[in-house]
Amino acid sequence: MTPIYPLKRPRTLTEQAADAIRTRIVTGEFQLGEALSEITLAAELGVSKTPVREAFLQLKNEGLVDIQPQRGTFVFQMTQEQIRQLTVLRELLEVQALRIAMEIDHTALSEVLDEVVAAMVAVVEKTDFRAYRELDHDFHQRIIAASANEFIETAYSGIAFRVQALRNRLSVQPSQNDRSLQEHIELARLVAAGDVENAAAALLDHIRVTTREYVSFVKGLHDMTASRPTQFTRLRGDGTE
Repeated sequence: MTPIYPLKRPRTLTEQAADAIRTRIVTGEFQLGEALSEITLAAELGVSKTPVREAFLQLKNEGLVDIQPQRGTFVFQMTQEQIRQLTVLRELLEVQALRIAMEIDHTALSEVLDEVVAAMVAVVEKTDFRAYRELDHDFHQRIIAASANEFIETAYSGIAFRVQALRNRLSVQPSQNDRSLQEHIELARLVAAGDVENAAAALLDHIRVTTREYVSFVKGLHDMTASRPTQFTRLRGDGTE
């Protein structure tokens, strides 16, 4: 007899390993460019090296790790030019998704964005900046989802983890979070008003301002690495070795 509600397929060890490593990369526990050890991660996750190795291949496809033959596996890094190129794709996908979503039902989009903005305000008041950046990610994801276009969603999923990894590394800057919050509040207001052109312009400006912050961050990493390359590559997100 076929069950009315199909059972969920158990997650494989590779999927579990990929989830754990991805989280540590995206949240900033691993530094950009840091070497990742199969042996160490396998021991920490309680699995053999094979699921970790297979997880690396999955994360490579997501743009989160760089596998270099004869050298090892490293957390992704981006040049300033690559960040600018990433921005071009974000602009194409997010701004068009916003236009489509507002044409479909700007009131429905406004409701979901207002929900996220309310949560943003609450976590900023608590100075929970990591939670703020997660909500920032959710805000943009909801715009993409509201476009109801599976090809836009698929294309965006190819860059979403990288964008979030960069975003999380800015979460310790209160001034950036305050500026970002005001931009999200204004964008949500324009969506509620059904003002497609100004909403699209506001989102475009927001993405470009954020890009300048990412570029500045990456430049700072480059300068730090140049001054003490050996030590920097061993640092974790909390500043410990």
